[in-house]
Amino acid sequence: MKKIIFILLLVFQLFFYNCAEEDKTAKEINKIAVNIQVARFDQEFAKTNAENLSAIKKEYPYLFPEQYTDSVWIAKTQDTIQQELNEEVQKAFPDFNAETEELEELFRHIKYYYPKFKEPKVITLTSDVAYNSRVIFADSILLIGLDNYLGKEHKFYAGFQNYIATGLDKQFLVSDVASEFCGQIVPRERGRTFLDQMVYYGKELYLKDKLIPFQSEAQRIVYAPEQLEWAKVNEEQIWRYYVERELLYSTDKQLQLRFLEPAPFSKFQLELIDSESPGRIGRYIGWQIVRAFMENNEVTLQQMLTIPADEIFKKSNYKPKK
Repeated sequence: MKKIIFILLLVFQLFFYNCAEEDKTAKEINKIAVNIQVARFDQEFAKTNAENLSAIKKEYPYLFPEQYTDSVWIAKTQDTIQQELNEEVQKAFPDFNAETEELEELFRHIKYYYPKFKEPKVITLTSDVAYNSRVIFADSILLIGLDNYLGKEHKFYAGFQNYIATGLDKQFLVSDVASEFCGQIVPRERGRTFLDQMVYYGKELYLKDKLIPFQSEAQRIVYAPEQLEWAKVNEEQIWRYYVERELLYSTDKQLQLRFLEPAPFSKFQLELIDSESPGRIGRYIGWQIVRAFMENNEVTLQQMLTIPADEIFKKSNYKPKK
């Protein structure tokens, strides 16, 4: 009985210690000053005409490739599809205040972990719904295509598969920006195994845990809530599937397509499971492996990102939740 009480007391002490540390970190992050500039290029371009085109080109030269003449840009402003894009974006984003606040939070967290980070100038625009490049993080500039965040039911996305349309919602905008930053920070795994790739994405998602803790887990991985719930409920079965089929150290490139790349579902090649599973489920498993590693080892966030996947896995003592 005394031993049980001792263990319970130890657990409570660890719990309160961790809470105190998290609270201390949060207070330090809140003190960090950020200076964010947002330019609504989408609104400015919507008002562009032959008289003011030269002025807007001078202000945003990187958005006007030299191979295109002025007549091309004027024709674009008069194009009915472009005008409809402008209207729909204006309806969804009459202002950018809420998104600016979340970007400020993201930048505070980045500066806490990476003090040399300098917040970029944020430029919003329309991109003809180029959802594969909806966010571009280039040096001192962050480009965000707002026509990619109008909500999954929007008419512009009517012909898109559901797994694509689900992510085209403003709730995922800051998560996408965080992903772009993570893509520049997390070193690519040198190994070619399925485990290497899972842990690479797990590192990215763990970094997002730290950079956008104010968003939900579903937002961080860009899942609908029911997709995240499916992953949690079936984590043990997914892991057993990988282990029993000896997939962890396989270099079969098809595994990346089946379990890591965006897709309508993950391809276990089991009809019932495939129809219910979300795509990219291997990333979720990699996330849990990295989380377990960080819980069981005393390393910094920056150190973890450089540790090889196999070492992270072996030292994680990962066991899927039942």
